[in-house]
Amino acid sequence: MTRRLKASERKATILAVAKVLFADKGYHGVSVDEIARRLGVSPAILYRHFPSKEALYEAVLNDIACRRESYVEAVVASEGGFEDVLRRITRIFIDSVAADPDYLRMEMQSALEGSEATRQFFENRWRPFTDLIEYHLAGHARNGGAVVDGRVASLLFQGMIREALYAKCILKSPRYRDMPVAELADRLIDLFLRAIGPAG
Repeated sequence: MTRRLKASERKATILAVAKVLFADKGYHGVSVDEIARRLGVSPAILYRHFPSKEALYEAVLNDIACRRESYVEAVVASEGGFEDVLRRITRIFIDSVAADPDYLRMEMQSALEGSEATRQFFENRWRPFTDLIEYHLAGHARNGGAVVDGRVASLLFQGMIREALYAKCILKSPRYRDMPVAELADRLIDLFLRAIGPAG
């Protein structure tokens, strides 16, 4: 006889399965019936926990947000320099995504679907990087250093890290098989710092 799940366990199971399906097919590519089938329950069970597919999708996003990376310790433990902070928070981020690549798949799907709410959610996940880079470069320019467009520089950084994570965690590219994702990220950060020049 199988043990009946508690409400909290059932909800966690629903979220885990829904996350995988939303990551694979996007919001519009998945029906409540499909999620219920994958769970081996009726759609009524899902509706008991979530009033709609939209509410379930939001709960999946909120679950990801609750496990959001904390960069405070990384900043406190750093030597205070831009490069050290950037390396530390990048390491936390890539370790988190490598441990749960479905996050990255959901980001890709939301970009394709054009949902404003999910676009903002995932944009906010990159906010610590964009803010750090833009703030640093603006301060450097104010102090007489080279003027580098922080918006463009942060976009360059995001693109490099995203592509590395796609190659390693989603595509599992044989080209980078022998290089750990942390090493790949470190090399990309070296290139990034050279690209932005003395401002780094």
